[in-house]
Amino acid sequence: MSEGHPLLEVTDLVKHYPMRSGVLRRRVGTVHAVDGVSFSLGVGETLGLVGESGCGKSTVARSVLRLVEPTSGQIRIDGKDITHLSKTELRPVRRAMQIVFQDPFASLNPRMTAGDIVGEPLSVHGLASGQKKQERVAKLFEQVGLRPDQMKNYPHQFSGGQRQRICIARALALGPRLIVCDEPVSALDVSIQAQVINLLIDLQRDHGFSYLFIAHDLAVVAHISHRVAVMYLGRIVEIADKSELFRNPRHPYTQALLASVPVADPRSKRLKPLVDGDVPSPVNPPSGCAFHTRCRYAMDRCKVERPMLRNAGERHQVACLLNEGTGRPA
Repeated sequence: MSEGHPLLEVTDLVKHYPMRSGVLRRRVGTVHAVDGVSFSLGVGETLGLVGESGCGKSTVARSVLRLVEPTSGQIRIDGKDITHLSKTELRPVRRAMQIVFQDPFASLNPRMTAGDIVGEPLSVHGLASGQKKQERVAKLFEQVGLRPDQMKNYPHQFSGGQRQRICIARALALGPRLIVCDEPVSALDVSIQAQVINLLIDLQRDHGFSYLFIAHDLAVVAHISHRVAVMYLGRIVEIADKSELFRNPRHPYTQALLASVPVADPRSKRLKPLVDGDVPSPVNPPSGCAFHTRCRYAMDRCKVERPMLRNAGERHQVACLLNEGTGRPA
């Protein structure tokens, strides 16, 4: 992992969706999907982005790739601001950014052979054709653990794990520097998940690209990530090196997430759950700290002050008023 300049820098990313109703489709509200997210990703690094369903993880992923347009904020790749680039200007940049979606079957064209699917990016960007393209695709199949003779098969002829390998091969075709993995193993059997995760790790070691890895399974994140960012209701509440975050979670929500992970050993000491109530609606998020409505440690300040990410140790940041000079909540 490189310690140089970041490959990806996201600053104050916001994505709001208008809610419309009635025959005239008048705007009746706003969904605050992402509400001011900032982070960086180094060359050859994997940043795990975790949180409950609906917290905005996938919206961050799609916004970073400009698959959805951010409401505001800044996205920089290798120091270049891509936030407002036109489709034409963005085209060469897209070669450096790829995505692996959650459902491999839904992201593959059932009318195309696996070889055509993997080779399509090469044709679209004019990088290879004919025999050269076939050889390149065959090599990609071998890299992801598939046989070249499977290039003529259609998506329905593969298992779920094999289909995800096809998606990974397609993502590798253009030699990207950043790959966004949007819950790439959550739709797979547990026995296959480890194989795909180990494949992603091996590919990163061989090619040196970076992963933004979206997941809700903390065990998977712990296995693949170098750093972990925890999201709650459209905001990052804690970000730290993997070992530091799992050993010393500082935000009450992070502690609650770790406490919810099943432990096989009944003698193992578990963290005390810290969450009350349900997740608030992103249509009408709470004022101040978004977590204050469920936090047992909430103070009056938490209802009106929005905590910013502040240093809580080396390469460890927490957005919690309880950690401002008072240490970890007990």
